[in-house]
Amino acid sequence: MTVKLAITGKSGSGKTTIVKAFMQILKKMFPEKSILLFDNDLSSELGHSFGLDIRNTIYGIRSGKHEYKTGIPEDMTKQEYIEWAMEDILVSLDENVDIIVSWFVGSKDCRCPITKQINDAVNKLLNRYDIVIFDCEFDLKYLNQLVDTEIDSTIIVATPSEESAHLANRIEEFSAKYAAGNQLGVVINKVDNNNLASVYELLNKYNLDVLGVIPFDEDLKNHPMTRDSKIVQNAIKEFYFRLNLPQIKQ
Repeated sequence: MTVKLAITGKSGSGKTTIVKAFMQILKKMFPEKSILLFDNDLSSELGHSFGLDIRNTIYGIRSGKHEYKTGIPEDMTKQEYIEWAMEDILVSLDENVDIIVSWFVGSKDCRCPITKQINDAVNKLLNRYDIVIFDCEFDLKYLNQLVDTEIDSTIIVATPSEESAHLANRIEEFSAKYAAGNQLGVVINKVDNNNLASVYELLNKYNLDVLGVIPFDEDLKNHPMTRDSKIVQNAIKEFYFRLNLPQIKQ
């Protein structure tokens, strides 16, 4: 059964760094499990953090603008073609980790057959993996426009500011109906450990369900493109047990 984790939040909150940190943690915890990184953020920064410039996207399949790596097989149905094309745009990061980029998504108001065909093809792809991590665009609505799928745990990334806490509250409201009653909570990123009292005061003001806190990593300024941070990984390990994700049996 596929476990699905969604990371949402405002651009600049550190979503991509946290997605990458979760991938690295899960790889070490469960080296035998397959992982799909699903970039649903319009900035498409997740691929860049691995040194990749991924141009082939799910939107390219939908719009007919995708340039295929191989010739298109003959005598396929439209559904088979879309599923084959989805395989063509997958990028392998290592033996057990792949990445795919959605970019623009179509509106569910569109009654054209391609909307359902894309949804079915994406669901079929997701179910092939043990773990899927979504790097989302703001909230879960944009992901839901692409595919109907149940998310086990949704993390809203916020920074310790009044504006960010307010936005996290809004994202929580917008995402609740798409979380299907599963875990939905906030992680506060880029926290100054010397100012924790004011952070918790802010959280209480907005009544946010906080799953964890991640301290600010000064070193990320030196390698912003790679989004690699041991500080972020270690902080996630501290609150990982609270998440509706696979746990290591003691």
